Amino acid sequence: MKKAYWIFATLAVALLCDRAGGWFLGKITKESQFRYSRLYNSTETEDVLFIGNSRGLSYYQPYAEEKTGLTTANLSYNGMPIDLGALLVKDYLDRHPAPKVLVVDISMMDSVRMDNKLAYQFNHYTPYSERLSNLLAKDFRNDFYAGKLSHLYRCNSEVFQRTFYYWKKSDKDWLLDRVISQSMVNDVDKQTTLRFHYSPKMMESLMDMVKYAQQKGTRVEMVVNPYFPAFLPKIGNLDSLMRDISLATGATVKDFKDAVTETEAFGDYQHVNKVGARLYLDKLIEAGVLK
Repeated sequence: MKKAYWIFATLAVALLCDRAGGWFLGKITKESQFRYSRLYNSTETEDVLFIGNSRGLSYYQPYAEEKTGLTTANLSYNGMPIDLGALLVKDYLDRHPAPKVLVVDISMMDSVRMDNKLAYQFNHYTPYSERLSNLLAKDFRNDFYAGKLSHLYRCNSEVFQRTFYYWKKSDKDWLLDRVISQSMVNDVDKQTTLRFHYSPKMMESLMDMVKYAQQKGTRVEMVVNPYFPAFLPKIGNLDSLMRDISLATGATVKDFKDAVTETEAFGDYQHVNKVGARLYLDKLIEAGVLK
């Protein structure tokens, strides 16, 4: 009898600690200045909404806001796949006044390079989103229900670490600030061909997101962000991807892959740094994407 009592007491203390810790981490999630916390816990009106993978961080928000006078929100994240990105955009449009423009970097359309397991790292946001809950319950069932059992488990992810990191500060300055190394410049010819692997299901997610935004009154701009100039010959089927997207959505994809040419403007083959981001945003403004 005494043994059973101690087992019960231990489980009760563990549950109490889990709920107390979960409450505290939930408070951080709610108060954080991280982009997804602002998505779900604010009703801010933003003029421009950006979405992409790590290349979507090229939309350097402080400079964009300074140059245009527009307010911005960016839902981009490293390895963001189109299905998760479309879900987050729809959640944003349901919770905020419709932005004037949605800018989409189409390099999200790649099932090989994008992180198709990224969604489970958003477990701590499932209390705010029925769409996220349904996605995790379907594709990451064990993680989703483990988060139901343990509220601390929901926060076991890199995405929560960033949520914590940006608890008391803005994430609008999140962009790499290094210059591509000389060894990378020298080795560009050794790189394998980059091909986009996209499926009808991914195209359907993109079409659905575009239509949903347009129905809200938001103009949608789909673009190709810059690549390191010497790396451009290594890109295999980008033209095919652009053509298929245009046929599916009826919208022209605006090609800025070669819009930035300075070596010091890149952090690696696929990402501009803060110098390059400023140059790129100037091009978007000139082209009328941001207006």
